[in-house]
Amino acid sequence: MNTFRASDGTRLAYRTHGDGEPLVCIPGGPADSRYLGELGGLSGHRRLIVPDLRGTGRSAVPEDPSSYRCDRLVEDVEALREHLGLARTDLLGHSAGANIATQYAARYPEHVSGLALITPGTRAVGIEVTGEARREVAGLRKGEPWYPAASAALEAIGRGTGSDWAALDPFFYGRWDGAARAHCAAGRPENPEAVAVFGSEGAFDPEATREAIAGFDTPVLLLAGEFDLNSPPRAVAGFAGLFPAATLVVQPGAGHYPWVDDPEAFATAVSAFLGRAR
Repeated sequence: MNTFRASDGTRLAYRTHGDGEPLVCIPGGPADSRYLGELGGLSGHRRLIVPDLRGTGRSAVPEDPSSYRCDRLVEDVEALREHLGLARTDLLGHSAGANIATQYAARYPEHVSGLALITPGTRAVGIEVTGEARREVAGLRKGEPWYPAASAALEAIGRGTGSDWAALDPFFYGRWDGAARAHCAAGRPENPEAVAVFGSEGAFDPEATREAIAGFDTPVLLLAGEFDLNSPPRAVAGFAGLFPAATLVVQPGAGHYPWVDDPEAFATAVSAFLGRAR
């Protein structure tokens, strides 16, 4: 097991996959990073360095629970960079992990050589995903056999009268098959305190982050899934517009985990972008 120490002494773990130039991959959740796997074969192009966020996977639970906050997790990424001895690195963030990656780029732009935000969360920059936007994306799945039950659950949650979040799971995948079900089960967050504190008061300063990334001239990829209920393409396009050197890709037929839905398309798009970024 690969480990390093955060600035507060917490022991943090990370996985490595593949060879070549390093790519630090920040998971969302916060959840055990195993759900990222080898990102659909991206490990065939780059050496993936995948940390477990504090209190998840094989990383230790911190003494101070407030250190689960998104803005404070940025310093764990910096500690990992220093541990690896990298002057600059390419950085990938998925879902909630994109909020960490974006705040890292805002705070340490000199250490980022390329940035890939995959079906990104948008709270770090203050972009709200409306119920209307989610319903618009959900409507693309009307022909699916699971749609009636999932749609009813979505409407109930939107009205504040429902709480069957598991019924929404099919919306996050391009195909709700056995592989998607297995991946979904393996990726559920297991530390409720880490989830609760991640976005707590003080975790985000959208105005300051927007100002910082407006001057971030390093190439940035924002990859959305056509069917992603969590990070609809319209919201991701708005996120892309905040960077001066952004490339927006919408992967057809993909949900929130595009490397599961079409591994080859995902790995090709990300590796091609990172090759150009260098």
